[in-house]
Amino acid sequence: MNIKKCWDKTFLKSNEVNVKKVSFKNRYGITIVGDLYKPKNKPKGKMSAIVVAGPFGAVKEQVSGLYAQVMSERGFLTLAFDPSYTGESGGKPRNISSAEINTEDFSAAVDFLSNRVDVDPEKIGIIGICGFGGFGLNAAAIDTRIKATVSVTMYDMTRVTANGYFDSMDENERYKLKENLNKQRTEDFKTGVYAKAAGLPDKLTGEEPQFVQDYYGYYKTSRGFHRRSINSNGNWCKTSALALINMPILKYVNEIRNAVLIVHGEKAHSRYFSEDIFKKLKGDNKELFIVNNANHVDLYDNMQKIPFDKIETFFKTYLE
Repeated sequence: MNIKKCWDKTFLKSNEVNVKKVSFKNRYGITIVGDLYKPKNKPKGKMSAIVVAGPFGAVKEQVSGLYAQVMSERGFLTLAFDPSYTGESGGKPRNISSAEINTEDFSAAVDFLSNRVDVDPEKIGIIGICGFGGFGLNAAAIDTRIKATVSVTMYDMTRVTANGYFDSMDENERYKLKENLNKQRTEDFKTGVYAKAAGLPDKLTGEEPQFVQDYYGYYKTSRGFHRRSINSNGNWCKTSALALINMPILKYVNEIRNAVLIVHGEKAHSRYFSEDIFKKLKGDNKELFIVNNANHVDLYDNMQKIPFDKIETFFKTYLE
């Protein structure tokens, strides 16, 4: 792994926190690389900590790092990491996904933080953004050490892969998708090269769905482009979808006993995911917070619309 030591984020460096590279292994033996953010004026004793990951296909130098830095400015020790197979983290082949392993990545980060001398292991929360909002909730349904979970503009990657956007795929279309992907597997083995998915277009025609235009406006411009991000460089492994298409990840969210805050934009195209999942959550420590006049990508980096005050209050309520 070629790990960069210089600042190469898509956001400006804060003068209020110290940042350093860290690494640890998950239970599949994959090395996870992250950025640890720590307030310069850190409180005495063990700290509350927050793990941050997402969006799906992004790297820690983008959205998750921004969230981690801001929450560290607000007094938390935070860790933004690259998921397995992406960015500076290990795993081969590159740029694939796994519902199981990407859920495990969150718990591996909790393992790491729980064993730091400056972290209170009873006060660890997570933030999952976009596709990792779904994996984060899945981790919270498994890992009782996660005391508070924030899911921002959440995507259920297994549901959208299996059923299409807005559950628009019928049974025949789903079968055709599987047929094409499995043909591609045969070809990949023959050539020894994993074919890339189409990804975002190089240019917009104006005819694309609004959510494609939103993603393009973030990942394909200087605002959010990062060369290691799969969404920026279009290097997704095409057959990666097969790891998601038959595996619902959020079946047991009703078992989450610890606190959950689901944040979504009023105009976000993926809002239906969050509203459906929120109905399944139980207990009086669960909340759905809709951000007025915000679309999906606004909650990636629009500092005027990301409800950091709300997120800070949530974590201080349940982690301190």
